[in-house]
Amino acid sequence: MILSVVSYGNSILKNETAEIGAGYPGLSQLISDMYETMYAASGVGLAAPQVNHSIRLFVVDASPFAEDDPFAGGFKKTFINAVILERSGKEVMYEEGCLSFPGFREEVIRPETIRIRYMDEQFQQQEDTYSGMLA
Repeated sequence: MILSVVSYGNSILKNETAEIGAGYPGLSQLISDMYETMYAASGVGLAAPQVNHSIRLFVVDASPFAEDDPFAGGFKKTFINAVILERSGKEVMYEEGCLSFPGFREEVIRPETIRIRYMDEQFQQQEDTYSGMLA
């Protein structure tokens, strides 16, 4: 099901999000709906607050960038309760869009590399390092 994406100005986008557990009601369906919503809007990432859920969850499918970054091909992941553990490398600038700011693109400064800890869809703890566009 395609969910409504909240727009800039909605207070949920400014609220601190809550960690969730494996028993979060309807989690599998929410994740599925988030991917469907993201694809319908031609996005590559979507966070739960953008669909009116104030929880620490986001989904990413970087496949559209496979031509620019070979590591992006097949990069489809769900991140639950993610925490950035380390930022390293030089700061890099990427032009990004946001589904909560339709039609708006802006240069955003990001770290070149991040190390992140998160739970996957099976609530298995993961720790990965991402560089470039994936960071």
